[in-house]
Amino acid sequence: MATQQVQQRVAGGIAYTLTRRRVRNINLRVRADGSVAASASARVPAAYVDAFVAARADWVRAAQQRAAARRAQEAEQPDLPPKAEALAHMQALCRAYYPQFAAVCPGGQMPKIAVRDMHTRWGSCSLRTGTLAFAQRLCVMPPAAQEYVVVHEFCHFAHPNHSPAFWAAVEKVLPDYRQREKLLKMR
Repeated sequence: MATQQVQQRVAGGIAYTLTRRRVRNINLRVRADGSVAASASARVPAAYVDAFVAARADWVRAAQQRAAARRAQEAEQPDLPPKAEALAHMQALCRAYYPQFAAVCPGGQMPKIAVRDMHTRWGSCSLRTGTLAFAQRLCVMPPAAQEYVVVHEFCHFAHPNHSPAFWAAVEKVLPDYRQREKLLKMR
């Protein structure tokens, strides 16, 4: 495997890290800490990536402001439970919902449950490893919101996207999922 080239660059007043990867498009992301990362194929000239970043400078600044607001809000959040306690809690919650999803889980087995220090998402589903991962901070959210995230991630085993069929599967288990989802956005 080829080594990745990483450069620190500035374009349109935006400092960013350019990583050369095997990607089709130029990918631009503002990380939770407010830093900016771009990835592009080695075939794309750096000047073209600079122009891409500069053209999106307003979007980047707005995303950085949102990230800063999120960090400030998280600083005000209640203390998170220890990771082991959060894991035990999420495993128990997943065991409660597993029977409804056993038929769509890889191998019909209870998925592996993980708790991570995630800042940009509440949960994730890995079809390849059969793992459901949840943000540690989810444990301090209202129980209805926690249940929504668990159901959402379980539904990805049947529908690995956010298609209408996916949302129909979520709604079948949690008819009030929209209200539950709003609880996550309020914090």
